Amino acid sequence: MEFATSSSPHISGSQSVSRVMAEVLLALVPGIVALIWFFGWGVLINIVIAAIAALTAEAAVLKLRGRPVLRTLGDLSALVTAVLLGLALPPTLPWWLTVLGVVFAIVIAKQLYGGLGYNPFNPAMAGYVLLLVSFPLDMTRWLPPAEVAQHTLDFADSLRLILTGSMPSGMTWDAMTGATPLDQMRTGLDMNRMIHEIRESPLWGSVGAVGWEWVAGLYLAGGLYLVWRKIISWHIPAGMLGGLFVIALLFNMIDAHTHPSPLFHLFSGATMLGAFFIATDPVSAATTNRGKLIYGALIGILVFVIRTYGGYPDAVAFAVLLMNMAAPTIDYYTQPRAFGHRKDGNG
Repeated sequence: MEFATSSSPHISGSQSVSRVMAEVLLALVPGIVALIWFFGWGVLINIVIAAIAALTAEAAVLKLRGRPVLRTLGDLSALVTAVLLGLALPPTLPWWLTVLGVVFAIVIAKQLYGGLGYNPFNPAMAGYVLLLVSFPLDMTRWLPPAEVAQHTLDFADSLRLILTGSMPSGMTWDAMTGATPLDQMRTGLDMNRMIHEIRESPLWGSVGAVGWEWVAGLYLAGGLYLVWRKIISWHIPAGMLGGLFVIALLFNMIDAHTHPSPLFHLFSGATMLGAFFIATDPVSAATTNRGKLIYGALIGILVFVIRTYGGYPDAVAFAVLLMNMAAPTIDYYTQPRAFGHRKDGNG
């Protein structure tokens, strides 16, 4: 009697790429709402522009490669890349820079290597670093939180500024934009000011800065949702946040006047976004459980080192890209021992 046979895998999981990406987008919603609330409609406009550019660029490349367009776009990976990059960009960034960063992320950092599953670097962070290194002035023009801002932009003003570069009547860049908490801390320390002096600014909240604390907290909530839903594992976020916390605590204990508290590092900048939504990229990150902990911890340490001694205050993108290069080596040395084999390799 003949039995029907099929090739492996014989048990299929309930997860699909499109479902995973949809869950990631859902988990980002609270952080997106907080960013819009505190920093204006430019955040939403950036996301929409990035999404249109990402889907258009991916469709064009797929068409050139003779690959199915609609099915590939349906996995939502390009949309996730666009949203992550859009969230990292200042809400006043000219539209063409957003398009440039997204096209680089999709075409060069993703499709050039073969598409989803083959890219060695996180595409969103590759696009962000390209813009930051090439256009540092535009990439550092962040609006202060609405609660402490002297001037705010409505939707029409934000749209006009992003699309045409036209400032609202009677306003200048110096009056409208300000330093981020990490920029302000770094500049103040370079001027030999003490941390308690720097924190006298109305920008500061309990542990970080006004607005940014809420954004980071909601990214944390969204990240915990992904862990609970088993979309990501806890290892990389725990390793990254733990590594950053420990090294920041050690330096803070040595000199609390010149080294901010660990909570400042955790709830400022892109730390929470990076820990749960960027460093956990399943393609470019480490894959073994022990490797994920090491990978995450090294990202956290690099974030602290670059923030403290490097030229860029928010170091998450650089730290992730550097560790993307190290991920294959980490995986190689952290592979679990196969069942039935001794450590010496003999069965």
